[in-house]
Amino acid sequence: MLSARWQPMLDMQAEVNRLRDEMDRLFGRWTGRRFPLAPTTYPLMNVWEEDENLFVETELPGMELGDLEIYVHGDQLAVKGERKEPGNDKNTWHRRERGYGKFARVLELPVPVDEDKVAAAFKNGVLTITLPKRAEAKPRRIDIRAD
Repeated sequence: MLSARWQPMLDMQAEVNRLRDEMDRLFGRWTGRRFPLAPTTYPLMNVWEEDENLFVETELPGMELGDLEIYVHGDQLAVKGERKEPGNDKNTWHRRERGYGKFARVLELPVPVDEDKVAAAFKNGVLTITLPKRAEAKPRRIDIRAD
C-alpha cells in the first residue's frame, strides 16, 4: 500500500468500540453478563490489499449461503443477511447469548474497485470477498532516468 488515508469515522468507531468493551467488562463483574449497550458492529470484518486486489473476510458461523447478500456500489461494500432463530420454542432456555435476526454492514472501500469482477466465496462459515482494483488504484512503478 502506498499511502494511508485518514479516516476519522473509523477512528471514532474504534474508540466507541473500546469504550463499549470497557463498559461491558466493568458492568459484567456485577451482572455476570454484558451491559446492554448498543449492539456491537456485526459482522466484524478484516480488510487487506495486495497489488491487484482488495480482500474482505468476515466470519458468519451457522449461516447458510442463501441467507447472505453482497452489494458493491461505488466506494461501498454492503453485506446483508439474516441469522434465523432455532425453530424449537418448546425448550427451556437457561442462557441465550447468540444473536438472531437481520443485519447489514456497509464498509467504505479504501480504493476504487472493478464492480463487475468482484467474487465471493463462503466456506466453513467464513465469507471471503475478492475485489479487483481498478487500474487507477493499482500501484504503478515509475522508472527513474539517469541524466
